[in-house]
Amino acid sequence: MNDLETFSALLAPEGQSLLAELRDHDPADELAAATRLRRDHPAPLVSAALGQARLRQRAVAKFGADARLMYFTPNGVEQSTRATVAAHRAARLAALGVRTLADLCCGIGGDAIALARAGIRVLAVDRDPLACAAVRANAEALGLAELIEVRCADVTEVDTAGYDAVFVDPARRSRARGGRIFDPEAYAPPLSWAVAAARKAPVAALKIAPGVPHDALPEDAETEWISDGGDVKEAVVWFGTAVDGAPGPTPGGRRATLLPAGDSLLGAGLPDPEPGPVGDWLYEPDGAVIRAHLVADVARQIGGRLIDPTIAYLTADRLVETPYATAYAITDVLPFHVKRLKALLREREVGIAVIKKRGSAVEPEELRKKLKLGGGRKSCTIFLTRVAGAPSMLLGHPAADAP
Repeated sequence: MNDLETFSALLAPEGQSLLAELRDHDPADELAAATRLRRDHPAPLVSAALGQARLRQRAVAKFGADARLMYFTPNGVEQSTRATVAAHRAARLAALGVRTLADLCCGIGGDAIALARAGIRVLAVDRDPLACAAVRANAEALGLAELIEVRCADVTEVDTAGYDAVFVDPARRSRARGGRIFDPEAYAPPLSWAVAAARKAPVAALKIAPGVPHDALPEDAETEWISDGGDVKEAVVWFGTAVDGAPGPTPGGRRATLLPAGDSLLGAGLPDPEPGPVGDWLYEPDGAVIRAHLVADVARQIGGRLIDPTIAYLTADRLVETPYATAYAITDVLPFHVKRLKALLREREVGIAVIKKRGSAVEPEELRKKLKLGGGRKSCTIFLTRVAGAPSMLLGHPAADAP
């Protein structure tokens, strides 16, 4: 039985019964469960059901409660868009006036689901028959089958004329090399093909790795870096204009969007801020802000400066609230010295330390072992970094904990 046959068997009554029985399955009991279930069901079907149960549990982090109803492939779980990010993108496409869209390289359909929920009719295309089967099953399971048409094909051969928009999510992992692909031209399909396809559509969005070099980005498009809960998830290259007076993408623009709140910062093309002495407050910009090269825009918001020309920490003499950076009250700015730090923390009865690093060769966990913190209840945030080129340690605590 091949993968597609096994997957199809999961959709049949016997497979559905097995999946229902494994809904709250404990992975630690998998061997016992497999032995028990194989008494009454074919071994390949039991293995497939157990595998699907594992994938569903892994997918909860991305898809929430929907994961218990959905169908996944191992690559699909790994590469699919987080539901919150897909919903943000779908909402932006809907606001641009998009009503029909060709989703190229759709995988298991995470984006197609979000797009359909935003009221957009989707053509979901992938060359992997198993992925296409998963999209169909997911559309059916979530009640979206009428809005999602699935086509198993090479995306480079699909005619997207007549659609309001194109969304392309090229593969950025290599089975042969066993890891992520960092060269955009090594994507499947290459970024250059995706850009050419995007320019033919009224509106287009291309999902790319957040670490993409800025010089690889097309200047006639806006690029948006998206973080969710502080973790940078992806970048999106936007083409086209809006309808009905809604603001469209800004050609050449660089944007940072922070989920779940949805705060979005469009860069003004500012030069890097000047460095200066560490003030009473340290600001740690969100990763999306750093990736988008918008640290200068946040510095302008808070009236801040860099602590070092090469380090993305900002400092200011007063606290200014901004969603784009986390603020810390700084109590000490010292040259890096382990024994001095250890003595200072013991003197202040610090038992809980959050250790952050940027521009330092010191590993936080190695430093933690050397500090041998006692059982005190007081906490401290330690920044291992450089100040004006010198290895330094900054001590403080989050602004939310400030008296």
